Amino acid sequence: MASLFSSVLLSLCLLCSPFLSNANAKPKLGFTADLIHRDSPKSPFYNPAETPSQRLRNAIHRSVNRVFHFTEDVSLNSPQTEITSNGGEYLMNVSLGTPPFPIMAIADTGSDLLWTQCKPCDDCYTQDDPLFDPTASSTYKDVACSSSQCSALENQASCSTDGSTCSYSMSYGDHSYTKGNVAADTLTLGSTDNRPVQLKNVIIGCGHNNAGTFNEKGSGIIGLGGGAVSLVTQLGDSINGKFSYCLVPFSSETDKTSKINFGTNADVSGTGVVSTPLITKSPETFYYLTLEAISVGSKKLPFQGSDSGRGEGNIIIDSGTTMTLLPTEFYKELEDAVASSIDAERQKDPQGGLSLCYSATSDLKVPVITMHFDGADVKLDSSNIFVQISQDLVCFAFRASPSLSIYGNLSQMNFLVGYDTVSKKVSFMPTDCAKM
Repeated sequence: MASLFSSVLLSLCLLCSPFLSNANAKPKLGFTADLIHRDSPKSPFYNPAETPSQRLRNAIHRSVNRVFHFTEDVSLNSPQTEITSNGGEYLMNVSLGTPPFPIMAIADTGSDLLWTQCKPCDDCYTQDDPLFDPTASSTYKDVACSSSQCSALENQASCSTDGSTCSYSMSYGDHSYTKGNVAADTLTLGSTDNRPVQLKNVIIGCGHNNAGTFNEKGSGIIGLGGGAVSLVTQLGDSINGKFSYCLVPFSSETDKTSKINFGTNADVSGTGVVSTPLITKSPETFYYLTLEAISVGSKKLPFQGSDSGRGEGNIIIDSGTTMTLLPTEFYKELEDAVASSIDAERQKDPQGGLSLCYSATSDLKVPVITMHFDGADVKLDSSNIFVQISQDLVCFAFRASPSLSIYGNLSQMNFLVGYDTVSKKVSFMPTDCAKM
């Protein structure tokens, strides 16, 4: 990181931000970030004692646990950053403050606020890296209770009767939580051409009381959701409301990393691109699509969604969930259709977590599965449909969920997936992501 930030820094004030003063100039920005998978040797989470199938098995378990995350309780140049998958999510290497202080935090399309653990830490989870010290940053500013920045957090923000500093409190369905001060500081993003970019006056959460299932290798969350204080929203017009990513399959034998792109780098265009409307609904953090049906070969299965998510916006697309999760009744119908089209003997998953598995043989013929989103038919590759979870076992990369429907990252690998929050659409283009 030190060599990265020794390069010339480019300064960009987010003039387009609704939280900052008005200005005539609205600079346009494009940057691309490396997405380093959690289990890559380049990752601090890498465990050389685990086999590839063990790592995938762990990712599947984390995928199921992530459902709790979605039941959140609310009490001009091309800079580049690194992102590392953490439990199906991704970690991003960025820096906060002046001088830049490097942090590694989960880059999460299912969260909004960018927060990190801060000194003094009244009650924090164990973290391997040093904590961010706001007093050491010359650009750090606590946000006032009367400010628009504070009100943007709505019921996640609060103010004590004897203080003027805005506080935040955020908890998740798995009982993890973070509490602290709402502040503004400079966020520095790295670049593939070693020319980092500084984003000034970014709204952050300085967490002084954090606990739960957070990993000691991470130091917070970088929210990439659709809410008012997410990094995507704060970048606003400077990135034209656009970002995209291309995820390299777990099974790839190359050392290439996945990519996430913003602004002018995030356009998805070319042969094979299909687009579907991005649906706005509550909570605005999540990215909702409308799934109309799933085809297994020529058999088309109409999709309604779960009881809590029928009609428009009946499925969340999320880069941080490994498997695609579907309502139990519909999943059973889908599994039956897939199983009936495969001429092979079903095998039991010895750990009992996955219900449709087969021996890992080279002659297993997988049916064509097409996701019929509103206006966009996305044809999945066999690597999106079945994954190898042990040396001799492959299993269906979809799973039943009692509550939410989530389009997970196994289904998205080797697609360039673009989000346009201005035109309100998500685009898919089949892509060899290792070559990007």
